[in-house]
Amino acid sequence: MLHSMTGFGRAEFNLDEYICSLEIRSLNGKQFEINTKISPLLKLYEIEIRNKIQKQLIRGSVEVNIYLKQHGVSKPMTVNTELAKYYYDSIVQIADNLGLEKKDILASLIRMPEIVSNVNDTLDEKHWAILSEKIDDVCNTLNAHRAAEGEMLGRHILQNIQTIQDNCLKVEPHEKSRIEKIRDKLNGAIQDYIQNGKADQNRLEQEIIFYLEKLDITEEKNRLMHHCAYFMEMLNDHSIIKGKKLGFILQEIGREINTMGSKANDVELQKIVVMMKDELEQAKEQLLNAL
Repeated sequence: MLHSMTGFGRAEFNLDEYICSLEIRSLNGKQFEINTKISPLLKLYEIEIRNKIQKQLIRGSVEVNIYLKQHGVSKPMTVNTELAKYYYDSIVQIADNLGLEKKDILASLIRMPEIVSNVNDTLDEKHWAILSEKIDDVCNTLNAHRAAEGEMLGRHILQNIQTIQDNCLKVEPHEKSRIEKIRDKLNGAIQDYIQNGKADQNRLEQEIIFYLEKLDITEEKNRLMHHCAYFMEMLNDHSIIKGKKLGFILQEIGREINTMGSKANDVELQKIVVMMKDELEQAKEQLLNAL
């Protein structure tokens, strides 16, 4: 089953005096990239948060938002009175020197750096244990979204590959007439050459056979069908991480289609090749979002 790299998970819960809002979203990316916006109280646990999320989400561009808000009346804080007195003396001195009124000094002091600060500078272990479990739950929710979207992606890509197989089978009815047209064209050109000069008829026939063999696309068709079958086998494999492997198989499918196109020398065959290329590009675009 295919999994998408796109997903979203969210949870909101209480941690005693805190209300915690946790959001994780992921988009497609070549490797694992994580951008965290977390409360200062969680800085001590940031590396652990990153490692935990990477272990569960594996790949993609991931954004993590964790906000902690304290209940209004229970918000603990401390006031640095010594620093406030220092600021006050400095403000009064400046006001006296400039002849300014000394109004609303307290309001100004409260806004000065490091005057008022939270008592807690980090989340305690009890709260972290709860948050850690909630991160696991949100990651599970996100992965469920990934699985649901991946199933839809898989259906589209499977249809693309099956259409390529069907078009490959449509090549065979055109092959006989294609070879006959090429042979007739070569024979006409050779007869004109023989009539206007001297040439070894046997040698020319050997060259024609060699040329027609170079235009034969039987091997390309067989390899293309084999690659398509292998792709569908991998698509139905139970492993979750397989987007890159499937991408490599699509590259091989593309090589065979391109070789068939370069050997075609036939309008109808070229039309089939163009349709196969269109299906291939659609599959590649869909696969960019696969885990």
